[in-house]
Amino acid sequence: MKRALLAFAMVAAMLVVVSSARAQSGVNLSWTNCAALGGLQNRTFACAANAGNHILAATFVLPADVARVAGDVVVMDLISQSSPLPAWWNVVFSGACRPTSLSIQNYDGVDGTTCGDWAQNQASMNIASYEVNPAQPGVGPNTARLKQLNAVQIPAEQDLVANHEYGVFKLTINSQLTVGSPSCGGCLDPVCIVLNSVEVDTETGVGNTFLLTGTAAGSNIVTWQGAGADCQAVPVRNASWGQVKALYR
Repeated sequence: MKRALLAFAMVAAMLVVVSSARAQSGVNLSWTNCAALGGLQNRTFACAANAGNHILAATFVLPADVARVAGDVVVMDLISQSSPLPAWWNVVFSGACRPTSLSIQNYDGVDGTTCGDWAQNQASMNIASYEVNPAQPGVGPNTARLKQLNAVQIPAEQDLVANHEYGVFKLTINSQLTVGSPSCGGCLDPVCIVLNSVEVDTETGVGNTFLLTGTAAGSNIVTWQGAGADCQAVPVRNASWGQVKALYR
């Protein structure tokens, strides 16, 4: 009986450790889905077709409860192994090689369970900017920075709790213009993508929470076509809610 109780206690302790590790505050990025639902840290694509999508899933875990959350601001960086950044990754902006190949969606899930959308599918989703070779110190022509924001309208603010993994968004990268003529080169080039930061904002703008690192080593980093690009070369620079909103003025 004592042995059974001891074994039960050991298992319970292990479960507590695992649960605590999963609930560690910070930001996470993975392919296809959140890591808890089978997401992957690397995406390999043969680059032999123009069909198909590649999904990036971002989540965060708060270190403390935050009431009346009204929005979030996301900063994401890309760095390629070759320089300059391949044309395949020139997306969104006017004049890009693949201007319609990146889109953003609400995170799947509205029931608050594993990786459920923090905004309960009520947020407006916007890619504020996607800048290739952004003008900042220490950044080369093989980089790009994406800024994105989500926001809900009053009274749809959400009371979020600590130690729960919330979905932020899913980014869809399609395979258009990969092969044939015309096409955009560089699909096979390794790229590192870093979820630099997620800023969680309340309705009043008071009590912002900045989540700057992954919940475990490298949990905020994914790769495209395997290792190659230096993920550590991505600079850390955050954009506040006000700075991103200013892009619309």
